[in-house]
Amino acid sequence: MSSVLTVNKAVAPAAQTPLGSGIDKRPSDEPLAVRAPGPRRGGLGSGVVGDSIGNAKFHGGDDQAVYAYAREDLDSWQAELDRELTNGMFGENLTTTGVAVTDCLIGERWAVGDDGLVLEVTSPRTPCKTFTSWLGIPGWIKTFTAAGVPGAYLRVITPGTVRAGDRIEIIDRPDHTVTVEMVFRAMMLEPDLMPSLAVADALPAAIKSKIARRADRPM
Repeated sequence: MSSVLTVNKAVAPAAQTPLGSGIDKRPSDEPLAVRAPGPRRGGLGSGVVGDSIGNAKFHGGDDQAVYAYAREDLDSWQAELDRELTNGMFGENLTTTGVAVTDCLIGERWAVGDDGLVLEVTSPRTPCKTFTSWLGIPGWIKTFTAAGVPGAYLRVITPGTVRAGDRIEIIDRPDHTVTVEMVFRAMMLEPDLMPSLAVADALPAAIKSKIARRADRPM
């Protein structure tokens, strides 16, 4: 069964942490409310109530309301890096099991739990310097990018609550083939793929702008 293994939130407000970031997330024993946080600048930041983000120039807002990463992928990294990776350690709000998160289609919708929460897949996570500093792994951005397993950001379609053990049901899939992994490759490794992403209406406006600029370039 596809489910939420743990729901994670920042251990402290970002401004109170050494990195000025909310990347240090830990599992919550209690259900957490999830709602659309509004715009990246001037909004509530994370979609998970009680969570915190750091740099609002790059993180948070409606299109990055919730970040999901598969426990199966954490296990693969754990073996490769030969170190323990606890749930939430990649800064994810939802550590999932039974979901191939990176293979999800942009725009597919998840019904999570029994409180009406509906989320929509929007884009991949792109690694930043804070991610490298947090893990303390030299060259981490390059390593993470090469693996092509970024996890997914989701927007909130219908608010609700989420808790560990909640079932994840895919209730709608778009009729294109643009996956989270494909968008990640286009953004990070293979820019020539950009025009082929245009069919994915659920992509954030910032990525759509990049697609348009790439399409306008002469061949």
